[in-house]
Amino acid sequence: MVVGLAGGLAVGSGFVAFLTVLDVIPRLTVMSRAQKVVPLYEYALIFGALISTWVDFRGWSASLIPISAVPVGALAGCFVGLLAAALTEVINVLPILAKRMGLKSRIMYLLMAMVIGKVVGSLFQWILF
Repeated sequence: MVVGLAGGLAVGSGFVAFLTVLDVIPRLTVMSRAQKVVPLYEYALIFGALISTWVDFRGWSASLIPISAVPVGALAGCFVGLLAAALTEVINVLPILAKRMGLKSRIMYLLMAMVIGKVVGSLFQWILF
């Protein structure tokens, strides 16, 4: 129970730090030109996290018809696209990191290591779990 609570606190803290430090919500609203509805973005994020956690704890699953994958995939793609667009401004962190680590001449290797790590990690999760 203590390990589960500690893991939840660590993940929650990381999530909040991610949203706070990178200003994800304001960046998403700027990219989608919806500055007037910032509270709706915030409520959607909060309720989405709460409902997803509740559904995960309950162990629910849904059996939908295959055609339902189209709107779900479109919404997921919109979310990932908006998030990627909002985070492109933050990508300038990589040159600073490379300079401080003494890898300025090898920044392409740093980027490729991150990309390959993400791909291998995703494949590992999808294939084995």
